[in-house]
Amino acid sequence: MLQVEQVLQGRYQLKEKLGQNAGRQTWLAEDLKSKPSEQVIVKLLAFGGDIQWDDLRLFEREAQILKHLKHPQIPQYRDYFSVDERILWFGLVQEYIPGESLKDLLKTGRRFTEKEVRQIAESLLNILTYLHELNPPVLHRDIKPSNIILAKNKKIYLVDFGAVQDKAAVEGATFTVVGTYGYAPLEQFGGRTVPASDLYALGASLIHLLTGTSPADLPQKDLRIHFSDRTNANLRLVQWIEKLTEPSLEKRFTTATEALKSLKTNRFYNLPVKSFTNPQETKVRLNRTRQTLFIKLPKRKLSLIEAVFCAIALILLAQGGLFGIFGLIQAMVYGSAFGFTLYSVFLLLWGKFTYHLLLQEFGYQTITFKAHNFLIEKWLFNYCANQKKACISDIQDVFQSVQVTHNSSFQATGKEEEMVTIQTIDKRYSFGLGLSAAECFWLAQEIKDWLSSR
Repeated sequence: MLQVEQVLQGRYQLKEKLGQNAGRQTWLAEDLKSKPSEQVIVKLLAFGGDIQWDDLRLFEREAQILKHLKHPQIPQYRDYFSVDERILWFGLVQEYIPGESLKDLLKTGRRFTEKEVRQIAESLLNILTYLHELNPPVLHRDIKPSNIILAKNKKIYLVDFGAVQDKAAVEGATFTVVGTYGYAPLEQFGGRTVPASDLYALGASLIHLLTGTSPADLPQKDLRIHFSDRTNANLRLVQWIEKLTEPSLEKRFTTATEALKSLKTNRFYNLPVKSFTNPQETKVRLNRTRQTLFIKLPKRKLSLIEAVFCAIALILLAQGGLFGIFGLIQAMVYGSAFGFTLYSVFLLLWGKFTYHLLLQEFGYQTITFKAHNFLIEKWLFNYCANQKKACISDIQDVFQSVQVTHNSSFQATGKEEEMVTIQTIDKRYSFGLGLSAAECFWLAQEIKDWLSSR
């Protein structure tokens, strides 16, 4: 039984047990032969019992690969040895990195900002670029918060190469299935591992940092981790992580270099709030903060023909109301309900038509963007007549568009009108009919810029 202060190989004095799992132990130790003495990490594996040849093979592979890795953010290999006591122990000695794992920080309730998550992602992608570009490529296969160390010097280190694979999967070859549920992609559990598999695990780890919830505990749809409603992170960052964690290899980033380039070219952090030049004489109201964007569109201007048509509709509606009252009196006096029924049906149908006419010509629209959702509302005399709601995380694009009107009561067939369109994953939401092309372009740019800078 290993004990505190015990010296292994006449050199490594055990100081503190950091972890234990079945026949594995991890110790903080002191290297007595270094001048001055240094703290090191000693990983020990006891062969026999629950530890079989596959476990020993992975342990030895880790030692062999670490011996040849030279990266400032990977703990350096120091030694490998075996101790033959009652149980055959194998030991791997590595450089000690003072700091805490991201898993331990999450357990304390620590939440990571977007800027911190981006810095962590960049650091790990640089490490993965180094590993994946070795010949043969080195695949970590178990990236997760517990294997990522935030050192006291604020640098990120990738540790625990116990699941490492020193070559790409070969058709027909078999490998020990490793990885952690929630972080490892499906192809890895199927025995196939490629560089993009490490990228998936990185994306899943970033989701954990943003949401504070393990990806294994988050809902899934079509094998995708759904997390956008659990974070206020910038839309571009969310979409970037979603591409990292695509279930399909063909849709995922293929290399760490590609993922890093995509992240760097979308610099959406700490951007100043821009204000695009308002079109002259616009009556569109726009209020913008970091948290919200509110747009109020003015009522449409009526042409002379439209104004006359609306006046006629109102007169007929009023007459219909009078006829309805007359029909009611007639029914009460003479006992006949036919006239009342007829006029009531007329009043109902014409009232509905007039209502939609008034809403189209006299109503106004508001568009409100908040933390997770956006609302498009139509108002008539301070009454919300219609509301559409969708998730901001579903937005794919915002652009100026054109609608061609057909057989309108007021415009000639085929007339084009400018508007703004929000394209989501499965729907289009349009508004702003009656605005000028310049106003629609300006609104689309303001919305896109707000989405990028929040």
